[in-house]
Amino acid sequence: MKSLVSGAQRLGITLTDGQVLQFEQYQKLLLDWNQRMNLTAVRDADQIQERHFLDSLTCSLATGDLNGLSLVDVGTGAGFPGLPLKIVYPDLQLTLVESVHKKTNFLAAVVEELELSGVQIVARRIEEVGQDPYHREKYDWAVARAVAGLNTLVEYLLPLARVGGHALAQKGVSAISETAAAEKAIAILGGSPSLLHPVQLPGREQPYYLLVIEKILATPDQYPRRVGVAAKRPLQ
Repeated sequence: MKSLVSGAQRLGITLTDGQVLQFEQYQKLLLDWNQRMNLTAVRDADQIQERHFLDSLTCSLATGDLNGLSLVDVGTGAGFPGLPLKIVYPDLQLTLVESVHKKTNFLAAVVEELELSGVQIVARRIEEVGQDPYHREKYDWAVARAVAGLNTLVEYLLPLARVGGHALAQKGVSAISETAAAEKAIAILGGSPSLLHPVQLPGREQPYYLLVIEKILATPDQYPRRVGVAAKRPLQ
């Protein structure tokens, strides 16, 4: 876990021995379960630490200390970025949204093994979750990594963020062009113009970006639209 510990320090995060142990348990579970189902194409331990764990923790550069706040991770897959952030910020109230039940079974196993409290796993389509009063406009942060193009993704994220909260998307080199294309969608959904935070991780030649949108107005009731519509007909 040396690369994880040193990388976290560069992000201003000092991992405790207990947190390092939790990351070790998480990594072991990921490697074990990945032999039975496709959770990640990354199968090297060092690469898992850099491309999944550290990549997730870079969100803290935009969010700051998440203890005492609420965060929903949309399309979380194997738990990224939500679960690494939960390990570092144990008082974070975390909701993981993942529609594939095999993956939610893995998430439940991680939560149990790591003895994490304050984690809710939601096995539903994100369009349904965004229209559910229990989740709609309830979160300080709505985040996602590699889920969809930004003009589609904001229709998933912004309905979940409370007014005064934020949406955060982890994006690669396409971030600048995607941001320009999504300006109208962001405004329709109640967001302010987005801010781009470049991030450079070891081993990556190209920087990637944390794209942060403040929620300044309530999202109109018709958004998100029914399942599949945002992906087929993104807001323009």
